[in-house]
Amino acid sequence: MKNMATHQLNPMFKTSMVKNYKTQQQQPPRTQRFHVFNNVTTSSTTTTTMSGRKLIESGTVKAILPKEASSAMNSEGFILLDVRPKWEAEKARVVGSVHVPIFVEDTDNSPVTLLKKWVHFGYIGLWTGQNLTTLNPEFLGQVEVAIPDKASKVLVACGEGLRSMTAASKLYNGGYRNLAWLAGGFGRSKDDDFPAIEGTEKLQYATIGGVSYYFLQLLILLQAVGK
Repeated sequence: MKNMATHQLNPMFKTSMVKNYKTQQQQPPRTQRFHVFNNVTTSSTTTTTMSGRKLIESGTVKAILPKEASSAMNSEGFILLDVRPKWEAEKARVVGSVHVPIFVEDTDNSPVTLLKKWVHFGYIGLWTGQNLTTLNPEFLGQVEVAIPDKASKVLVACGEGLRSMTAASKLYNGGYRNLAWLAGGFGRSKDDDFPAIEGTEKLQYATIGGVSYYFLQLLILLQAVGK
């Protein structure tokens, strides 16, 4: 009896499987969640932004050495965008450059931020003279006012090259496509790399502050005496 029941059930099971298969074949294909658009993976709600490092490594953002910067500005029409904080730009800046900081001083006085400032001063600020900063939320909008044509050639620069890398990413993802990055920043520049500098310090030393500034002055003095 058991074998007979199994024999009678098998055709019914097979018929059910065939029906399910046909039903699945008639259903429209599922829409893929992710798509590729301009080599950037996207979903219906989010877009993966390109990092500054990847943009430079891929050649999408051109790397320009400080000694090549003047030629790029004069011959190729690049606009020099200085993204350093204002206290660095006040020490020294290239005449004719556009200044829009990617980071600004963190003026929040909440207990958590005050604790961060205290730690920052103890570990970094005392040595470098740098204030605790936060990302400038108005950066892209301020650049759009200063350089409204997004087809413009823009050479992004900072003191050491890291902040300008972040700025290049913000600009690229904001629609600027003709971007270049000052490799190593102003700190790698020489006295004659840029034709005109305004400020009280040398351009390559404008990032240095705090206790480290006095060590730098002592080193410069010792070098001068040694000559």
